[in-house]
Amino acid sequence: MPPNALEIEDRALGDAGVILPRVALGCGNFGGVGSSPAFFGQGLSEDEAFALMDAAWELGLHHFDTADAYGGGRSETAIGKWIAARGVRPTLTTKTYNPMDEGADFGLAPERIERQLTSSLERLGVDRVDLYLAHEFDPGVPLDESMDAFEAQLGAGRIRAYGVSNFDASQLDAALRVGRPLAVQNSYSLMHSEDEVELLPLCHARGVAYLAFSPLAGGWLTGKYRSGETFPAGSRMSQRPEPYEGFNNERTFRVLDRLTEIAAARRVSMAGLALAWLLADERVTQIVIGPGRPEHLEPAREALATELTPAEHERLGELFS
Repeated sequence: MPPNALEIEDRALGDAGVILPRVALGCGNFGGVGSSPAFFGQGLSEDEAFALMDAAWELGLHHFDTADAYGGGRSETAIGKWIAARGVRPTLTTKTYNPMDEGADFGLAPERIERQLTSSLERLGVDRVDLYLAHEFDPGVPLDESMDAFEAQLGAGRIRAYGVSNFDASQLDAALRVGRPLAVQNSYSLMHSEDEVELLPLCHARGVAYLAFSPLAGGWLTGKYRSGETFPAGSRMSQRPEPYEGFNNERTFRVLDRLTEIAAARRVSMAGLALAWLLADERVTQIVIGPGRPEHLEPAREALATELTPAEHERLGELFS
């Protein structure tokens, strides 16, 4: 292990034999901005993605999270090329649901799940992925048919475990009735904690791993957005602001100012403190960070070195309640 590598706690994913580190590298900005066709070909270039993966691997982040539609396949392709070039094998999460191009098909029909997994394996250059997720709930396909399709891929040895993403509590409960999803990956942060009410308790009760994406709320918890100032070029608020528009108000900026003060008193960045808040919650199995540059990995280092007491964790959560 490199001398500067982080000590990252591992968690077992049910009985699948898959080990998930509590921090994963999110690769949604490789060759695009998430699954939006309007941004395919943008985001990080292949060289930039390689530099980020190199830095993450050196730091001890050995789990990469992607999706077939990230960058219209460019994210998986970049990861596959990096694996081949570096001769190492991170554990991998990928997902399917979204279209691979404007107007292309989407969803969780069994034949599409099989087809998309085949293409993901080809782009990644591997014979199986460790965790395969339904990227959205599909109201147009009976859930038992989709879960059976995931089970078939599990039985074929092409995936080691499966789960869901962007599912609410009722949808996850329904999936658990007809399948064996071992994980759910949803947006969760100090600023977006709706899953606290129903989904996290359900995961805890049913032994489902909870994976948090967008742990810095699209950059809002980094301090990059300032009241009355133009959003920085290349930021989520300048590219895909829709998921975060509700944060753009004076109350948010007042609370963020207070969070900045608390972080300064702890000698940690706002982003580092926000990630530490997530890691202090034992119900959160993994956080998926999506840095744009190698230096953006620093908050993960800070978070892993920052311990919060239960009282401190509760007070931080109350700031945004």
